[in-house]
Formats: sequence, structure tokens, C-alpha cells
Amino acid sequence: MDSNIENKVSEALAEIARGSVEIIDSDAIKKLVTRFITTKENYFVKVGFDPTAPDLHLGHTVLLQKLSVFQKFGAIVQFLIGDFTAMIGDPTGKSATRKVLTSDEVKKNIQSYTTQAFKILDKDKTEVVYNNDWLGKLTPSDMLELLSKRTVARMLERDDFKKRYKNEDDIAIHEFTYPLLQGYDSVYLKSDIELGGTDQKFNLLMGRTLQKSYNIGKQQAVLMMPILEGLDGVNKMSKSLGNYIGVTDEPNDMFGKILSINDNLMWRYYELLSSKTILEIEDLKQGVQDKSLHPKKVKEQLASEIVDRFHGKGAGESSRIEFEKIFAQKKIPTDMKEYKLEANIGIIQALVDCNLVPSTSQARRDIKAGAVRINQEKITDEKMLLKNGEFTLQKGKKNFVKIIVK
Repeated sequence: MDSNIENKVSEALAEIARGSVEIIDSDAIKKLVTRFITTKENYFVKVGFDPTAPDLHLGHTVLLQKLSVFQKFGAIVQFLIGDFTAMIGDPTGKSATRKVLTSDEVKKNIQSYTTQAFKILDKDKTEVVYNNDWLGKLTPSDMLELLSKRTVARMLERDDFKKRYKNEDDIAIHEFTYPLLQGYDSVYLKSDIELGGTDQKFNLLMGRTLQKSYNIGKQQAVLMMPILEGLDGVNKMSKSLGNYIGVTDEPNDMFGKILSINDNLMWRYYELLSSKTILEIEDLKQGVQDKSLHPKKVKEQLASEIVDRFHGKGAGESSRIEFEKIFAQKKIPTDMKEYKLEANIGIIQALVDCNLVPSTSQARRDIKAGAVRINQEKITDEKMLLKNGEFTLQKGKKNFVKIIVK
């Protein structure tokens, strides 16, 4: 192989492998990348999303970032919307049968997913496909043939099924079909590679198994990515844990959340979320190590990059300036929600009405803790009444609203 091509292949494979937990059949990936670099022939990388919720957070975008890397090196992404399988519900990691979604719920979530995904993926190198287009057409005999490819014993090797069976918890028959249907997607699409999280290993390998069973002439390689830690740096990013950064978060909120992570977690986010190359990230690490770069400045670069990705070029810099106003210079933000309140409203009720606190009891606790300010003056009297005028009402360091009292 020409040394120039060899270097390009090595660089591509390093970027593809970056951050991954496990790659099955890396030789196949190398052949596909090499073929593209030498002949420009594309290959197909599949990833499936069951639209079970309308919004994504940064943890969901780890796979999307990896797909965008594959697109740089010749991949056509098969962005598979599981509109058929979503109505079954992926049982992976679940201790009980999942609620089945309605068709309308699925359609609403699909629109949200694709809009958010194309802030990362190249549309021209992406095929959005819906598995209802082929799974919905399987005849009873087709389905029986698919079910015959695996045994109950093999299905019970999957950890979650094994645990539920051991605990004598219910396993609905239709749940066994989910991995088979996901694998059949790879048969129908003739995928070369499939991406997924580490929790999806059983389902991802099913694609390889079924491609062999159906004699399509290939077996997909598999690349698994880790679960991204949330803002606490310990637990996985999750809305239920409140440690997440939503891709639809307001720019300033997104920027502030990213700056709140610790320095070690910053490098994890760079590895899994940044579009910077491995060498560029190594340069930043070296700069922090030799003290030519301050960690906060490096974190600001990451925050600006991610805010720009979801809110447009320049949004990150605007958020940085706004952040400096609030936290460094102790100035109030230029853009705040505005509320109109009646004269003589109590400060506690004002906090509730402006959605700064969820309850009057929380308002009292925040006032007692010194966390409430009007025009940057700390409020200590929980019985204070607001007279006519325009004010900046603040709770904590980041929450500001403009109130007009009449």
C-alpha cells in the first residue's frame, strides 16, 4: 500500500476507534475505509433510534458524533427510525415490560429526532429509513421463519431476560422478537457496520448472526460506544437524574452547564462529543499540562463548539460573553423572561409566579439562604411586598427574570 494512503487509513481508523469501548471485526472496517480512500466507493453504517421520547440530550449524541466521523471517511449513514419496533419497546436493561407507544406518539417523536440529528449529521450522506416499511410487510410465514433462527435458550442468555426469568418476572413473548427484528433490519439494509451503546451488544450481534443465516454475503462489523456521564461525572446522563444537557436547552443554559463540569470530565466530553481531531485535543491537553492554557479557557472552547452546533455559528461566543457578564463581572443578563405582576404582591408569591421556585416553601428556604435578590440587593424579609416599578428578580447565580409591577 502507498505510504500516503496508509497514513490516511491509519488516521481515519484512529478517529473511528476514538472513545469506543469495543469493536467487533475491525479488519472489515479497515477494508471498507481503505477501499473508500483508494476508490471513493461508499459503504453503509447503520444506527437505530426508537423514538420513545421527543428530546435528545448530549448522551444520545455520542453515537451521532461517531456517525459524523464515519461520514468523513466514506460512510453513508442508514439513520434507522424504529417506527415499527418502537411500538414494541426495546426491553434492554428493563426489569418490566415497557409501555407500548401509539402511532401518533411515534410520529411526533420522529420529527423531533430527525430535526435534532441533522445538526450533527451531513444530510447528503444520510439515508433516513423507517423499519415499518419492511417489518410491517412481513407475512406470518416470514415472521415464523425469522423466529426459527434463534432458540429460547439463546434469548435467555441476554442479561436482562436472564434476570427477569430467574426472578420469575414476566417476559412477554413479543419482547423476544425485538432483538430479532433489529437484526433483520441489518439483513434488509445489507449494512456493513452497525453502531450502538454497550448495553446493545446482544442486539447488535444479532444483526451479524441473521445476515449469515439469510446468506446476504456479508456480516456487519459492530462498534460500541460508552454511556456518557452526566454533569455529576458519576452517573450516566439522564433526565430523571437531572444531570443532563438537553440539545434543545437555551444557549446560555447549555454553555453554563458545560462550564460546570469538572476538569477531568471535560476531557471525556472532548473525546466523545467534540469534532476536534485527536491531535488537536492532545495539543489542548499539553497546553493545560504546561500551564500555557487555563482549563477554564479550554472548557469554554468546548462549550462554544457545542452551543454553536445546536444553535448556530456565533451562539457559543454570545453565550460566553453573557456568562462573563453574570459570573465574572456580576452584571445582569441582557435577555430575560418578562413577567407582569400586580402591585403589593408578596416576594414569595412573585418567586412562584415567575417560575423561579416550584413552591412557596422553597421560596422561603431560598430567602433564608440569601439566594434571592432584587436589583442585585439581597432580600431577607420573606413578607416583603413589591410596589410599582420594573425590577430584576434573581434566584441563585444563574436565574434572572424581569418583573413589571403595576
